[in-house]
Amino acid sequence: MAELNAVALVCTLQPSPEESSSDLIASQILARLSAHGVGGESIRLVDHDIRPGVSVDEGDGDQWPIIREEILASEILLVATPTWLGHMSSIAQRALERLDAELAHTDDAGRPVMTGKVAIAAVVGNEDGAHKIVADLFQGLNDIGFTIPAQGCAYWNHQAMGSTDYLDLPEQPESVARTIDTLARNTAHLARLLTGQNYPGTE
Repeated sequence: MAELNAVALVCTLQPSPEESSSDLIASQILARLSAHGVGGESIRLVDHDIRPGVSVDEGDGDQWPIIREEILASEILLVATPTWLGHMSSIAQRALERLDAELAHTDDAGRPVMTGKVAIAAVVGNEDGAHKIVADLFQGLNDIGFTIPAQGCAYWNHQAMGSTDYLDLPEQPESVARTIDTLARNTAHLARLLTGQNYPGTE
């Protein structure tokens, strides 16, 4: 199998070295992707100075351009976010806003530069909201040019108004493990197809 690369944008509000449920599920997904010939790395966005804006580089020490290069060098993008008040984290929203700039950048065939890359999502939280978050993420990422695989998300929610976090669980729930297995298999398959034959261009 051809080697592929994935980058996980971990959108926790907890800076390193604090434990993070979003970081945990991202690492579990990257581990499963590795079984399908996909190398990967995680970037905890809160550890970086990412300026607000919708351009490739907001200047004045903005570190998004470094992260952007990692995304451009990968075939797969994973966005892992916690749930806050039923929504994705503000860090995840900022990542989407910065990715919006890619619509203005095209490749030699006239396609937005993210076209042909695969995007997947992971959501954790001790409140409801995972389905809405995934819907919002996938709509935005698809607009930017990413392709979404079948069953391309994994999530875990505790009971309503609960206090248990994903990282507090004694072991990974079997249902989450099965979902991640399917996600990894479908994602690697789709990424290889698109790497071999990208969408037609306009030029």
